[in-house]
Amino acid sequence: MSKSVVVIGGGVIGTACAHFLSKAGWRVVVIDRGAIGGGSSAANCGFVCPSHVLPLAEPGMVLEGVKSLLHKNSPLKIRLRPDPALWSWLIHFALRCNERDMLTSARGIQPLLDASMGLYQELVATESLDCEWQSRGLLFAFRSKAAFDAYAPTDHLLSESFGRPGTRYDGDAVLGLEPALKPGLAGGWHYPGDAHLRPDKLMRSWRQRLEASGAAFREQCGFKGFQRRDGRAVAVDTTQGRIEADAFVMAAGAWTPTLNDHLGCKIPIQPGKGYSLTMPRPAVCPSVPMIFPETRVAVTPFESGYRLGSMMEFAGYDESIRPERLQLLRDGAAPFLREPWAEPVERTWFGWRPMTWDGLPIIDRAPALKNVVVAAGHNMLGLSMAPATGRLVAEILDDQAPSLDVAPYRAGRF
Repeated sequence: MSKSVVVIGGGVIGTACAHFLSKAGWRVVVIDRGAIGGGSSAANCGFVCPSHVLPLAEPGMVLEGVKSLLHKNSPLKIRLRPDPALWSWLIHFALRCNERDMLTSARGIQPLLDASMGLYQELVATESLDCEWQSRGLLFAFRSKAAFDAYAPTDHLLSESFGRPGTRYDGDAVLGLEPALKPGLAGGWHYPGDAHLRPDKLMRSWRQRLEASGAAFREQCGFKGFQRRDGRAVAVDTTQGRIEADAFVMAAGAWTPTLNDHLGCKIPIQPGKGYSLTMPRPAVCPSVPMIFPETRVAVTPFESGYRLGSMMEFAGYDESIRPERLQLLRDGAAPFLREPWAEPVERTWFGWRPMTWDGLPIIDRAPALKNVVVAAGHNMLGLSMAPATGRLVAEILDDQAPSLDVAPYRAGRF
């Protein structure tokens, strides 16, 4: 007799969990308080980036955070308010902005990124996912010589400690890699092992494949609580009624901390708000996705469109889309690209990234309910980490030896 599981959260993490649980023989129902794939999975930049092993908490970030308080339109924005959870998060984050803790987190991030890249390649080939997968790497482009040279130690660290070397392009040599850039830049670092996809198409295609395999998806189906018996969950109460199951996965992204009382543990996630603009491809369109570290703007050329994305705004669960923040995307791309954007803008979007202060996700059984697994807190790398996370969740619920060391992702570390 097959076992049943309810996945709470229909973003890319929940969908990946549903995929691997379905492959393992579980009967799967995915519920979401909104639309499936409608949160941070909807319109992010679509990077699948094993090069992104370093967490946000790194040397120098405390000073950058302080500077952001003094500049109205800083890409990093912290809206200070009397919120004990935010202050606790900021203090713990600041204490980790050192090289030792950065490397510790990076060693936990890398296995998820590397495993997910391999799994994505298998999924695209075997499941025929329609997601505009492209393996063109990722380019970090710099305008100033000082910033370009200052990045060299980071590339050395990525190469020597994590086996992810970039290719250096000095000055206009970078135009040979990407002619859509403006002449006169200081240069760039290209990471050829990265890839990108169109996340909204991934979510639609993946859902279709799962539904064809028997999985069910329920939208506008909010979580209300668990029905418990003998230290286990036996059902979940939702706004659409009760659903019984043998196991449950909490993949609620940035909303997970609001459910701490149900899980019996403290999940210190802060919503890190990001923005994007989606538009047609410019006439002179890049072929390589790129990041401009000096302005913290990212650019993704899809086969069917073009996206500018960025910002990290700690403003709680604020649903506003502020025009001045969107203008920063345009302003941040303009110094680098011959045609930095196109008209009309087809979609204006924001999403809350689930940010943990150590940069690592939680992938573990909930202390209060042994048949509930938490899969949340993937920071800015949910898309990049999703397949390996889904596989780990299936292995945990099936009591199999995990394919990766799960110690860095334990819920009890906070």
